[in-house]
Amino acid sequence: MVSKVTAPHLRKMKAEGEKIVMLTAYDYPTGKIADQAGVDVILVGDSLGEVVLGFESTLPVTMDMMIHHTSAVVRGASRALVVADMPFLSYQVSVEDAVRNAGRFLQEAGAQAVKLEGAGPVIPVVERLTQIGIPVMGHLGMTPQSEHQFGGRRIHGKEKAEAIHIQEDARALQDAGAFAVVLELIPHELARQITEDLSIPTIGIGAGPYCDGQVLVTHDMIGLYDRFVPKHAKQYVKLWELIQDAFRSYADEVRSGVFPKRSGS
Repeated sequence: MVSKVTAPHLRKMKAEGEKIVMLTAYDYPTGKIADQAGVDVILVGDSLGEVVLGFESTLPVTMDMMIHHTSAVVRGASRALVVADMPFLSYQVSVEDAVRNAGRFLQEAGAQAVKLEGAGPVIPVVERLTQIGIPVMGHLGMTPQSEHQFGGRRIHGKEKAEAIHIQEDARALQDAGAFAVVLELIPHELARQITEDLSIPTIGIGAGPYCDGQVLVTHDMIGLYDRFVPKHAKQYVKLWELIQDAFRSYADEVRSGVFPKRSGS
């Protein structure tokens, strides 16, 4: 096991057939737990808008919010590669804005890479960021920042034309210098084709078993989000219920006088 995971290391893992483990984290303790558990990549996702801050979507998340949470995760992670999500409108307005904002993640928060959604108009951004030494992870398929355009969250690439478009976008991201690409909610066979076609790793979320790695939103897989559990997520524990039970026990003991115990004096 390497002492520090880097973007080039992930490419080596793909070449050697070693699966990549990726989870989200939004604070110091979760980042440290994930790091100590051997997670390879920690994504400080803009999903924090929903699972931590209680927004209805990722769209209200700002750069300052992301810098704040990324800094906390970085303080807890020593081995894992920490990737910061670039929030809505932090990279779409201009290449100059994107460089400035991506630079903040590395300079102020200590992240080692950034992730952004889509291709097409985003390709010049990826090219420029990688030219100046900022590692970029792509994200295709279901891209949450565009959910209004898509009419909600759905599987992408079921139709032939859309599947071809996603494949072309994946190649374009690779050619632009991206070191990896997240594939979200696309058919399993399409994910397999893209994974075999690319020399950079693919990280799947709701995209089946053929990607080079997998990512889940931590709050989904540990049961710490109360609104829904995505169909693609496996829930390993239901912390919401466990924590709620603990809080109730504490409340009962305070009200009944059981806690705190009286001293002998």
